[in-house]
Amino acid sequence: MISSNTIIGIIIPFIGTTLGSAMVFFMKDKINTLIQKILLGFASGVMMAASVWSLLVPAMNMSEEAGLGKLSFLPAAIGFMIGILGLLCIDHLTPHLHIGINSKPEGPKTSLQRTTMMILAVAIHNLPEGMAVGVVFAGMLMGGGSISLSAAFALSIGIAIQNFPEGAIISMPLRAEGSSKRKAFYYGTLSGLVEPLGAILTILLANIMIPILPYLLSFAAGAMVYVIVEEIIPEASEGEHSNLATIGFAIGFVIMMAMDVALG
Repeated sequence: MISSNTIIGIIIPFIGTTLGSAMVFFMKDKINTLIQKILLGFASGVMMAASVWSLLVPAMNMSEEAGLGKLSFLPAAIGFMIGILGLLCIDHLTPHLHIGINSKPEGPKTSLQRTTMMILAVAIHNLPEGMAVGVVFAGMLMGGGSISLSAAFALSIGIAIQNFPEGAIISMPLRAEGSSKRKAFYYGTLSGLVEPLGAILTILLANIMIPILPYLLSFAAGAMVYVIVEEIIPEASEGEHSNLATIGFAIGFVIMMAMDVALG
């Protein structure tokens, strides 16, 4: 049975994406390139900090409590690598188009429209974030003290914070591609729907596979780090003023780290 706190925690990141997508109604058709770089760096900083403090550290703590001692890093290392490889496979098997990197679709050849492939690209980004929220709340529900309710909400709020600019980064280019503001908002919001769905699926799986919870935590961390290194950082570093992305990364990392430690 999923508690009301868990339902709220799952929905919070989706609200962040929705609010960010709504910026298409209040901003010009394009986001300033410098601002976009800062926002991309900020998002990657939040995700990186969440991967470490909210996922990898609790995974190792759980393994240590299970009696693995000095080998408590092993489940985290294995799950992390599987997460990297899992997202690598999804990236190669799903036709998608990244906004701002190039105009050539990636993955298998397809007749899908550009808008659809843009949404799929963002969905690939959002899937590990939804899994991360789901597995942390699953760990909280399992008890044991490794993950508290406040720590789970810290991750959920952190993901929502980075989803806000991400939602704008999605809807604004769609508007620039020729979509109406309403349609751009709709597609931007739709791209975030994969997060609560991924979270719910992960919680259901975690309830069945309690012994592998450390692997699930580190799997989500690996998937998020893949997205950061493979997609977000290259996009943020493209062209001039990449140092702004670095500043954004530092701010996002520190905010998420502070939230996790203070609330956890």
